[in-house]
Amino acid sequence: MSNTTLILLGAGSSSRFETTVKKQWLYTGETPLWLHVAEHFEKAASFDEIIIVSTLEEIETMKNFASYNYVQGGNSRQASLTHALADVKSEYVLVSDIARCCVPADMIHRILDAKEKATCIVPVLPVTDTLYLNNQPIDREKTKIIQTPQLSRTKRLKEALQTETLFTDDSSAIASLGEKVHFVDGSTKAHKLTTLEDLQKVTCLQAPTPKTLTGFGIDIHPFQEGKKMFLCGVPIDVDYGFKAHSDGDVAIHALIDALLGAAGMGDIGELYPDTEDTYAGADSKVLLSDTVKRIRAYGFTIGNIDMTIMAEAPKLLPYKDEMKRTLASLLGIRQNFVNIKATTAEKLGFIGRKEGVTVHTVANLTYLDWKTL
Repeated sequence: MSNTTLILLGAGSSSRFETTVKKQWLYTGETPLWLHVAEHFEKAASFDEIIIVSTLEEIETMKNFASYNYVQGGNSRQASLTHALADVKSEYVLVSDIARCCVPADMIHRILDAKEKATCIVPVLPVTDTLYLNNQPIDREKTKIIQTPQLSRTKRLKEALQTETLFTDDSSAIASLGEKVHFVDGSTKAHKLTTLEDLQKVTCLQAPTPKTLTGFGIDIHPFQEGKKMFLCGVPIDVDYGFKAHSDGDVAIHALIDALLGAAGMGDIGELYPDTEDTYAGADSKVLLSDTVKRIRAYGFTIGNIDMTIMAEAPKLLPYKDEMKRTLASLLGIRQNFVNIKATTAEKLGFIGRKEGVTVHTVANLTYLDWKTL
């Protein structure tokens, strides 16, 4: 046993990254960034436990990838760390940011090997440029650039964070107790991914794989008299609609399931449960827009969709062009990447009896090629 727990912080919103994808969900090969970082630390050293801190929504998806201890983050780095520390039983804790994704193994070893030298072990870089403070030059030899990961004695770090004072890193918190902080050499390779420009500096990452991910969706709804009908977000001129908790747009529901299936993110019932009043009578176009936003935030690009609508009634040929335009707009892809086929059931079954509609949809996704951003 190493008597050390690793905490990887990644609950931030990536607001400074200025793109639709959250940086922790950029892919290197077939691996999302957060998992790449966790596996790298796991190979570099032995830990009693690895704790991943993220948002509740992301944690549900992360669980599909690996069996770590996942902890919901807070409104600040310090709050997130405090939440994670509640689960730490080991004497030492190594804390790093998922955004610092290229920490060399020898740097990790330097930190861990120095654990007996102080309450907190911190990797640093020298300052090579001239510095000014309040328009006055200062001695750069007395300054350091602080990096993560940082190793602390767990008990003292927990005590240090029991305050309303916000600290920018663990060493500042430990120092506030009057405890000793020991510095080891950091690495310029351990650059923190904060803005798009930083992508050029994280040289350990590979481009994402070009493979295509395919998802399949199916949905069925019976007709209901006196309700407005929508298909693919388009109003249909008939005097009946679909029996459903939402507006019942069976085509969009099948499309959402296909997208979520390709992304490995569950199904429409998990994201928009029909047991919640929030979604009573919901506009399915809004649900699709939210799904597309989620898909892109998790590092995917939508390729194309192919949809088959099985209906004896109503007749859909007059609406197909508008359906394609509407879906293409909602998906953010060209109209030629949206294919809609309408067919009947040859008067067989509930469809043939004109009691409802079934829609089958296939959706293809690829990983966002962040090398082109």
